[in-house]
This record gives sequence, structure tokens and C-alpha cells, in this order.
Amino acid sequence: MMRRNRILRQSASIREMVSETVLKPSDFIVPVFIVEGKGVKEEISSMPGYYRYSTDLVVEELRSCWNAGIRSTLIFVKVADDLKDNTGKEALNDNGLMQNAVRAIKKALPDMIVMTDVALDPFSIYGHDGIVEGQEIVNDKTVEVLAKMSVSHARAGADFVAPSDMMDGRIGAIRVALEEAGFTKTGIMSYAAKYASCLYGPFRDALDSAPGFGDKKTYQMNPANRVEAIKEALMDVEEGADIIMVKPAHAYLDIIREVKNEVQLPVSAYHVSGEYSMIKAAAKAGYLDEERAIMEILTGIKRAGADLIATYFARQAAEIINR
Repeated sequence: MMRRNRILRQSASIREMVSETVLKPSDFIVPVFIVEGKGVKEEISSMPGYYRYSTDLVVEELRSCWNAGIRSTLIFVKVADDLKDNTGKEALNDNGLMQNAVRAIKKALPDMIVMTDVALDPFSIYGHDGIVEGQEIVNDKTVEVLAKMSVSHARAGADFVAPSDMMDGRIGAIRVALEEAGFTKTGIMSYAAKYASCLYGPFRDALDSAPGFGDKKTYQMNPANRVEAIKEALMDVEEGADIIMVKPAHAYLDIIREVKNEVQLPVSAYHVSGEYSMIKAAAKAGYLDEERAIMEILTGIKRAGADLIATYFARQAAEIINR
């Protein structure tokens, strides 16, 4: 019997009707970079069209995102050099930039889901995600600070804390600390499978957080490994994570699918700065259609199993969807 598979492709309406994967604005988490000051909007040279904002302007940017249907944001802060040290002291400041930004966003947009980056690299004189002793990024002392940092963010009003450090045992420690402090409704989005990727360069430019020595391969994962990602994800589930993240996204679609098959939690994927900048550069050179590339790649990430996608294209993609 002849099968006519093209029947289901012959018009836009039919293709939409039978689409297996549908992107919607609420799938996206919009990352924002925040700096001190007022009225500040600085373009990031390695991320064309993306900016660092002061808190007053980030509220307005997020209001536009909310109006486009985006319901969650992931906050990163650029810390002044004179506030950086090797202890994470400023990270625990209840009146620090991160904490004040959370309060301002929740006051202006109370229903926006605010997620906060939990790691020490923006606060570190060494640009590493933990406390440094000699040439080693020490695990357990770092975890103690991350737990206190998470409580400080929860106290400011964060809906989720998002530990991006890849220290062992930090999810369990953060969950215990939140419970003991009474923040039983604060969620944890764990960067469970964060790879030691070359694709983070523009992000490090944005926050001036590149490592001052060595690299991050002793705590971020080897890009060659698959089974390790599943192990990390399952351990974070056991320790109390609420959402499991894979980072980066586009080069790790197989990992997203593997993790999605193994865990019974929402899975998020981070379409990272290098992935953003590659599309922008190729589009500027005329090598591809920017909007089509954005939608194809984000659809591929969702098709692979991501329930949520953190992407610098969040607002642009939402506007495309809403046309």
C-alpha cells in the first residue's frame, strides 16, 4: 500500500496541526546581567545586542519580557573589583547587588519567577567558582559559603536558587540550609551536568569572571563523558534539587535526552553565550537567517527533552512566536 507522508507536510496549517514540538514563551528563562548604578545599559562587545543593566533598567527589560509571555529570569551580577576576595564575603551581603536586584524585581513584577546564580566566581579575586587554597579550588569550605549565599538570596525573595559551581554535595547542603532557615518554598535549579566548555567565553566577558589561573576542569565535567552526567543528575535529585540543568545545550542534545529519560523532574538546558554569539556572527556575515536559526535550534533543544530553556534569545524568540 502506498503511504503518502507528504500529506502531513503540504500546508502551514497542517504542519502546525501535527507539530510534535511546540515552543512557547513560557518555556524560556531570560538571563540578565546586572551592574551597580542607575540608568546604566552597556552592550557586551562579545554578545552583540545583549546588555548589562543597572537594577532600575533591568526591571523595565524584564517587564517587556513578561509582556511577551516570558515568566522566569536568571540573575547574574557584575561585582566591583574592590568587593572581590577569596572568601565570598560580598556574596553573603544581604544588601548586596544580587539581593537588592531580587527585591526590586519582585516588587515590580511579583509573579516573575526569579532565579539567582549561586557561585563564587563573580565575587572571587581568582575568578573561580569556589574558595582557593594554593592552586586548588577546595570543595567543602566552598559548599558552606554557597549554602549561606542561597539563604541570603531566599531572604531577599528569590523563588529558585541556581547553583552553577559544580561542587560535590552542594545541593544537599543548600536544601538543608534553606529548610533550617524556614525557606521551605524556595526551589533549587541545579546545574547538574555543567561541562567544561569553550562556549562560556562571552559570559565571562560580561561579568569579568574569567579564571585568573588554570581552568575549571577539576570541577566542571569532561565534554567526552555521558554516563557521568546521568550520575550527577541522579545524585542531585536525591539531594533535593527541583529542576535539573544541562549546560551547554546545543552541543549536548544527547545529554539532555539521557537526563530527561532518567529523572522525574523538569529538565532545563542553558543555551550559552558562545552559542548565542556564534549565531549572531554567522547571521551578520550573511551565512544564515538569524530568526530561522534561533527557532530551529531552540526547537531542537526542546525536542531533545528540555522543559525549560535558558537562552539569550528568550525575548527575541518570544517576539517571533507572538507574531
